[in-house]
Amino acid sequence: MNSPLLRDPRDRHFLLPTRIIWSSGAVDGAATGTECLLSQNTGQATLADVPVCMLKHGGSIPGIVLDYGQELHGGIQIVVRNISCGRVRLRVRFGESVSETMGEPINDHAVHDCEIIAPAWGAQEIGNTGFRFVRIDLLDVDAEIELIAVRAVSLMRPVEFQGSFQCSDPLLNTVWETAARTVHLCMQDYVWDGIKRDRLVWIGDLHPETMVISSVFGAQKIVPLSLDYVRDTTPLPNWMNGIPSYSLWWILIQRDWYRYSGDLGYLKGQQPYLVALLSLLDGFIGEDGIGRLPGNAFLDWSSAGDEKSTVAGLHALLHMAVGAGASLCRALGNLGAASIAEGSANRMMRHVPALAGLNKQAASLLALAGLHSAEDANEQVMAVNPLAGLSPFYGYYVMQARAAAGDIAGCLEMLRKYWGGMLDMGATSFWEAFDLSWIEGNPTRIDQIPVVGRPDIHADFGEHCYKGLRHSLCHGWAGGPAAWLIEHVLGISPVEPGCRVVRVAPNLGDLDYAEGSLATPFGCVRVRHVRQPSGAVTTAVDAPRGITIERVL
Repeated sequence: MNSPLLRDPRDRHFLLPTRIIWSSGAVDGAATGTECLLSQNTGQATLADVPVCMLKHGGSIPGIVLDYGQELHGGIQIVVRNISCGRVRLRVRFGESVSETMGEPINDHAVHDCEIIAPAWGAQEIGNTGFRFVRIDLLDVDAEIELIAVRAVSLMRPVEFQGSFQCSDPLLNTVWETAARTVHLCMQDYVWDGIKRDRLVWIGDLHPETMVISSVFGAQKIVPLSLDYVRDTTPLPNWMNGIPSYSLWWILIQRDWYRYSGDLGYLKGQQPYLVALLSLLDGFIGEDGIGRLPGNAFLDWSSAGDEKSTVAGLHALLHMAVGAGASLCRALGNLGAASIAEGSANRMMRHVPALAGLNKQAASLLALAGLHSAEDANEQVMAVNPLAGLSPFYGYYVMQARAAAGDIAGCLEMLRKYWGGMLDMGATSFWEAFDLSWIEGNPTRIDQIPVVGRPDIHADFGEHCYKGLRHSLCHGWAGGPAAWLIEHVLGISPVEPGCRVVRVAPNLGDLDYAEGSLATPFGCVRVRHVRQPSGAVTTAVDAPRGITIERVL
């Protein structure tokens, strides 16, 4: 019996390199004719006399480093005309930075460094990872190889960009585009956290990605596919991904997915697991209001080692999750489960951690949970040395809380300087981790050859699980700005599930204009806001039938 034919949901495209970063030039280890690789768009080997890139090993290893101009997911296709002997070995190194191709990449989650046997008069495909740069070295002494083409093979889901953002600041436009593309790249078999490393369904990390997908791409099936995968592989009382806080994020994602998609049928399918999880959580909330979840107390990597902030942040996250669970149970008509979850949330109000001494991540969650006012959390914590101690993951929640405090100016500064700092270092997708202190020593960018004695932005920084070249430079949890700019600068957000009622409340900050759209099940809600000479902002709204617009001046 034949097995069923399964189609890859991704599109496959070829891209040529945009420039040669480096090539060997020694007489006994030369790479010549490299420029032909920038223009020959063919995957077909030929006997014809076409331009070729020749690698010749005469005692020193010849090689080239290619730049494909942007972060990609997939591999490469090497097209060979001729080799000098029957068996020629090539070493292929993929890199999200030039330094990764010129160092010793780590084969973790995906293979970035390998040897292949090159075919004569044929094509060979290799690689399944995240990369922008590729180095190819000829390993065999006295061997030669003629390369016709080295094309990148890009694998991405064919989803339409429905949500959009454009404003008077080109830097913010680039931040938005890069954030949206970062999440798009991570929409592979499931919603992954990273395309080089962390090619896993980390459910906590999925929340910013879900917000971007909901806002920009609409109700894509990959989100429930990923949510259900983790649910089905984590039978209760186990914690999702082995982390209690990640089970809390699953509830919050379900709330926001329902808020944007309005898919009650899907939500009904979650009811048994949701109700059982809420009952489990209730048992960990004491009469004193303190949540005491067992196991791995993880908020995010930037909070690791900061026990006070971790405990306070997890308290806020648990409060948010049981409150969200109560609202979902009410939407399901399960008033008994809703009452239990509401009791959990009310009981937690008996304990409110103080803001003093907390990091920005914990303070933002306490504000979003309503345990402290957003204004107090912003004034006392988040607006103090505002660009220090940020993370690409929780930076989204810091901006959510600062926006709730009315501090749009502070949020735009974060976008320009923090996410813009990654762009200054050559980023075409946003990273797993970043700190502005890393760029103080004028390090080499990711698109530059490492210089001895000068810091390297990829190889020389990072901690925890993202040290050096293990650091992922395309991480979906860093894509939050794409959703934030639509929700807060354009001011478009759903009021009722499925976007039946949508609020439009622009916050231009120092911008002259902003325009764009939000994806909804009815089609796109489009807005344009323009600041007049008087300082007043005029707004034009175009909404599909079936949507009621609630305007807020």
